[in-house]
Amino acid sequence: MDNVNEDKQKELQDILRRVKESSEERRAQDLAKTLNLSYTDLTQTSVVVDALKLVPEEEAKEAQLAVIQSQGNKLAVLVYDPRLQKTKQTLDSLSQRGYKLNIFIVSPKTLDQAWSFYKLIAKHVAPISEKIEVEEGYFQDLLNRLTNIDAVKKEIENFDFKQFATARLVQIIIAGALANRASDIHTEPQENSVTIRYRIDGILHDITKTLSPSVYDSFLTRIKLLSAMKLNIHDQTQDGRFTIVMPKKEVEMRVSIIPSEFGETIVMRVLDPDAIHIKLEDLGMRPDDFKIAIEKINQPNGLILNTGPTGSGKTTTLYAFLQAIATPDVKVITVEDPIEYRIAGIEQTQVDEEAGYTFANGLRAILRQDPDIILIGEIRDKETAEIALQSALTGHIVFSTLHTNDSIGAVPRLMDLGIKPVILGPALSLVIAQRLVRKLCPYCKKPVEVSPELKSKIDKFIDNLPDRVDKNNYKNITLFDAVGCDKCNHTGFKGRIAIYEFFLGSRELEELINKKDFSNVDLEELAKKQGMVSLQQDGILKAISGITTLKEVEEITGTLKWE
Repeated sequence: MDNVNEDKQKELQDILRRVKESSEERRAQDLAKTLNLSYTDLTQTSVVVDALKLVPEEEAKEAQLAVIQSQGNKLAVLVYDPRLQKTKQTLDSLSQRGYKLNIFIVSPKTLDQAWSFYKLIAKHVAPISEKIEVEEGYFQDLLNRLTNIDAVKKEIENFDFKQFATARLVQIIIAGALANRASDIHTEPQENSVTIRYRIDGILHDITKTLSPSVYDSFLTRIKLLSAMKLNIHDQTQDGRFTIVMPKKEVEMRVSIIPSEFGETIVMRVLDPDAIHIKLEDLGMRPDDFKIAIEKINQPNGLILNTGPTGSGKTTTLYAFLQAIATPDVKVITVEDPIEYRIAGIEQTQVDEEAGYTFANGLRAILRQDPDIILIGEIRDKETAEIALQSALTGHIVFSTLHTNDSIGAVPRLMDLGIKPVILGPALSLVIAQRLVRKLCPYCKKPVEVSPELKSKIDKFIDNLPDRVDKNNYKNITLFDAVGCDKCNHTGFKGRIAIYEFFLGSRELEELINKKDFSNVDLEELAKKQGMVSLQQDGILKAISGITTLKEVEEITGTLKWE
């Protein structure tokens, strides 16, 4: 009985809401006639994010208006009532800035819908972190001097903690990280001391193990202040970020703090913009894979997936794709979690779960912005996957990532999420799997003698490669050993390069996944028929080209399979 009453109450509320909305629409239409202006709602027009930026959200809501379109100096403006004082002030301000206004009378519901797009703008134009200017001369001097781990260690050992503030220690540690191309800075409190380490080319290196707890407390407080975190919270995780402003670039520091046994542990991700200013031809793809990539990213539609674990370079590859095809005549929008790097000329939005801006909701919103190219940071659920695939079928190029071990694993993974084969087959254009291997240091790598047994394995390996691979590129085999020198922090490696595996969308794939009983073996057979070169095979080719070592490839991809 109670459920019946609740249903009736909800039905009555729905009726009252519809009556109210209908009344408000009629009121807007009548006011438009009275003032000799136009009436509209968002079923008749669309909102352009760039136009919304002309009036900040708070001012727009106070003035009961929204700028929804702009073309040159002409603006389309939605208003509740142009006679209101605040509305008149904002409209006058726009006119004084040289804009010609086309005013539309709308209902409160339409204004609310227009204002909802500010959550896209807030993520795009608001500064994503506190900006910190460094001591220019001092910081540049550090960058010039701290070019290896030993130099960083010595600088910290000689630091006068009594004379200089902790802020200078922070600069030393960050400058050292940048000079050594570190991707992360880790702090690890112990009972009587604190260890600080850099992650360089995927490997952690100690830079000090003797920082005192008292100095670390000051260091921790400084990082929290820079990252806009709460100083009095010590038993909960906190996340934040800040920006190091340098003369020629700005470097983002993404900060995570978690409680541990002997204090709070910090991990700072170093987001150097130089890391994404990489051209497509510099990614390290073989000529045959490069040709496929160019063909696929220049198609008018389709889903291109990049798979692999966290830290395997997926974002760098996708950003390189975007920058290769993002021209002034196309609109590119992203929804990311988080935005790691800013790219000029691209609309980037950030997931905000608390505000209800998820990958799925964000994707729906950006589709209303009429994009040509879409990047989704990650496909995590059925809803996001379905919208992404439908978008790929309806005239959009869609890029995204998926966590699978290899490229063919993307197909069963998407089907496990509940995607229907009839959608998946036609929409999927290309699946890439990738890992990062360390590159040999060019200053100290040493040629090694290849045994007859290994030479025979390599020769057979090359003979068995797919026809699409130009085997003439691998006639002169030279293997190198990692030695180690000051320039590579005595590791023998300097920098990393991706190894790739391409699985193509095709009519054969469509036919295969429409069969209910297909298996991974069937997918592997199809990949072989396509001429796929596996991750390990690509790694071996890079090793025999003198870029990395066979041992490094084995550590990343598992025991080498020569057959």
